[in-house]
Amino acid sequence: MPIDHIVFDIGKVLIHYDPSIPFSRLIPDDGERKWFFENVCTHDWNVEQDRGRTWADAEALLIEVHPDHEEHIRAFRKHWHEMVPHPYHDSVAIMEGLIADGKDVTMLTNFASDTFREAQVRFPFLTKPRGVTVSGDVGLIKPDIAIYETHAKSFGLDPAATIFIDDSAPNVEGAKAAGWNAVLFTGADKLRADLAAYGVRV
Repeated sequence: MPIDHIVFDIGKVLIHYDPSIPFSRLIPDDGERKWFFENVCTHDWNVEQDRGRTWADAEALLIEVHPDHEEHIRAFRKHWHEMVPHPYHDSVAIMEGLIADGKDVTMLTNFASDTFREAQVRFPFLTKPRGVTVSGDVGLIKPDIAIYETHAKSFGLDPAATIFIDDSAPNVEGAKAAGWNAVLFTGADKLRADLAAYGVRV
């Protein structure tokens, strides 16, 4: 079936994301910083903000358990803007080119609601697609099949005519489980080739 809908992830596909950027300055010792990310501001903790938990609740939860680390816990949100330092110009160009060619382009992202709005201001190309499903807005996260179904319903996508681009293998598999076509993003050159294989000219 021809591809009628192209859906982009955002973090590590269109913009860079790396929490260690500000924390390399805030916690210079490599071992101490590694411990902090593995035991305090963990990936699983951060994912709950992507699911819709407020930063105030998230911080309070950790500060109760790790009161000696309050400053660094609050620094995660305070210095979030440093974690997204630049776009991936090549993949942004692909997305903008698809839009210019009249293709139907939307975005599906695991992102906290407030930081996503900040990202749109900093990176105006995030306002160019037809629309976006933000996990923090809908209370669902990839790779839960429900978020793909929600996105398809919201934007009138035919799953079999949809291709999804994400840097996470589990998220790619989640899209496939929802009946979408999906490719793993590792760089702009591979993305061009992957799209071409599905008949999408870039």
